Amino acid sequence: MHDALAFVLVGHVDHGKSTLIGRLLYDTDSLAEGKIEEIRRTCEDLGREMEFGFLMDHLEEERSQGITIDTAQTFFKTGRRRYVIIDAPGHQEFVQNMITGTSQAEAAVLVVDAREGVREQTRRHACILSMLGLRQVIAVVNKMDLVNYAPYRFREVQQDLLACLSSMGIQPHCTIPISARNGENVACETTSMPWYEGPTVLDALDSLTMQGSANDAPLRFAVQDVYRVKGKRILVGRVASGKIRQGDELIFLPQDTRTKVQSIEILWQDRAEAEAGECIGITVADLLCIQRGAVACSIAKLPSVTFTLCANVFWMSREPFRHGDSLTLRIATQETLVSIRIVKKMDSSTLEPIVDNLDQVRQTEVAEMVIETQQPVVVESFNDVPELGRFVLVRHLDVVAGGIVTQIGNVTEAHH
Repeated sequence: MHDALAFVLVGHVDHGKSTLIGRLLYDTDSLAEGKIEEIRRTCEDLGREMEFGFLMDHLEEERSQGITIDTAQTFFKTGRRRYVIIDAPGHQEFVQNMITGTSQAEAAVLVVDAREGVREQTRRHACILSMLGLRQVIAVVNKMDLVNYAPYRFREVQQDLLACLSSMGIQPHCTIPISARNGENVACETTSMPWYEGPTVLDALDSLTMQGSANDAPLRFAVQDVYRVKGKRILVGRVASGKIRQGDELIFLPQDTRTKVQSIEILWQDRAEAEAGECIGITVADLLCIQRGAVACSIAKLPSVTFTLCANVFWMSREPFRHGDSLTLRIATQETLVSIRIVKKMDSSTLEPIVDNLDQVRQTEVAEMVIETQQPVVVESFNDVPELGRFVLVRHLDVVAGGIVTQIGNVTEAHH
């Protein structure tokens, strides 16, 4: 079995994302023992029919409100591989969580209600998928049972959806008519829609391709903190990509300082090596002034060090950005004050360009920005090392925007 493929579920509120997740877990026998009985009792207490969506909405607050509040993860497997589902909330005020969730995914399933069709949040979520570089998209038209499985209605929604996605540069892998509540075309084919001859949701997921292992990429280790333990100075952080081994030669950027790995420690136990995704501590051979924000890299291939970024930014705060606002850029463990120039912006729902008020960006608008940093930052193409290619903007300790680096300017050329 291959490594797990992570995909995000997105869509307008009430279009059936949580129900689809519940059905996927149920149909792949991935539920903990007694979970179905617990959900049945909960639904009875609330005076409702069996709701597969409650398998995800397990918090009492979510059950009472009937909405998915936070980005949650869950797991299932097929005969081919394991899957990680990232459930991204549909409500506008939860877009921040959605961006965080989507940035971890390799693919997306976009859910649309057969009755309501493409809505504002459908377009907004598709825009974010496009902005974050997610091109493996499965489109799902849910609740076909509520439109009597009418093929003409499926084709109407499909046509609108394909036009929406195409305008954002996304060609979906397939469009599948389903009833998540009844389990039709989720894991099993259905006799209710004989006019549909395509794959089920599980078949479509199994046909997706996985990205290469992050272990095969060059080493990127962002220092989160520095501890002193029993006379050792331990640099701790997460390995974003590549592998790190005892004795490896490293270069710390942006300081441009070289040294060798003396030891690798996890839970205070020595290790010979560590790989992408692991949180570790290392000691180095030389007495260096390395602090939080430094990025340890392999000598062979280095990232860029720059004071200037071009980026696509999704503004999330109710308080707009205004020219001259003081903002902090956070990228991996790096933080620096920035100044921003807006190049252009658009409405994330309609994708229409916004030509007025280019000195400010309002909530849910997407802007192309040039970002000048006070301190040099270590960055990478989002497609190569996502942790060094995505960032958030912070104002007064509040995260107000998320984005990805599209171009790197004024790059330090000394290492290339």
